[in-house]
Amino acid sequence: MTTALPSLKWLNTFRSLAHCGSVQTTAHQTGHSVSTVSHHIQCLEKHLGTTLVDHACRPMVLTAQGAIYLRYAETILDLSAQANRDVKDIAHSNLHRLRFAMIEDFESDIGPEITQLLASILPDCHFTHYTRVSHEILEMLKNRELDMAIATQPQVPLVNIQEYPVLRDPFVIAVPAGLDVTAEDCIAGQSDLPYLRYMRTQIIGASIEAQLSRMRIKLENTFELDSTASIMSLVARGSGWAITTPSNYARSKRFQPNVRLVPLPRKSFARTISMFVAEPHLDDLAQVVVTALRSQLSAQTIAPIVDAYPWLSDSYRLISD
Repeated sequence: MTTALPSLKWLNTFRSLAHCGSVQTTAHQTGHSVSTVSHHIQCLEKHLGTTLVDHACRPMVLTAQGAIYLRYAETILDLSAQANRDVKDIAHSNLHRLRFAMIEDFESDIGPEITQLLASILPDCHFTHYTRVSHEILEMLKNRELDMAIATQPQVPLVNIQEYPVLRDPFVIAVPAGLDVTAEDCIAGQSDLPYLRYMRTQIIGASIEAQLSRMRIKLENTFELDSTASIMSLVARGSGWAITTPSNYARSKRFQPNVRLVPLPRKSFARTISMFVAEPHLDDLAQVVVTALRSQLSAQTIAPIVDAYPWLSDSYRLISD
């Protein structure tokens, strides 16, 4: 039995044959030729490594394995049909305008895929896409200047805004790859390298400062930047160290060979990336986007980072529904 997924055509042909017991009738119902029906059944049986239908009986009957598999095949086909209906319902809804925003963290890898998804299922909708930092996006949501957005979860929940938590993004320390620098030395202020701060006006910067304060850690304020790219560039050049997240590291691909992530010592903490929806009638669309977002994050961001840094496997992860 192969680990690949079976074709929906095979499953649909199998379900039809299971109900009618005739290859000829199945061919008529599915619009295939008799030889194609037989081929689909053979492919499914080969895929599973077992016999699903007693081919010697007329009408054909299911084997014990076939009876078990039919229940799952029908569930899969019903879910697929429901998914198609839901997407079509969204596409043919009366949604004429969608104002959507996404944090800069996902601009290069995740953003284009989500934008393409929205454009494909809402072809007749006036679609406006913004790329902003989280605190600007949250302010736009408060002012009802956005319909949907992906941003960092604020400390205080937004009023009358539906939130779908998607990603747990833990804080880590980024140090130059070629230097023998420990996380404890950095936190203790005993490193020869300066600390590269995120601006405290940003949610990420404020979160880091709040945690450092709780840990009674005071670090010199030499550099304060609002750009992850600038921070990672300086770390890669050996000009400093930073507290950041795996997602910010993931978007900085050209600096990764010269940057090393190490666990934050003492007490760990994380930020949450969420989908926010300002209008209740957009909940179905939001669920579609969240599903796509989780899939993209898992494949493009989480998997390669955890592969490089296995110690992140428990903390850097998707948040379930």
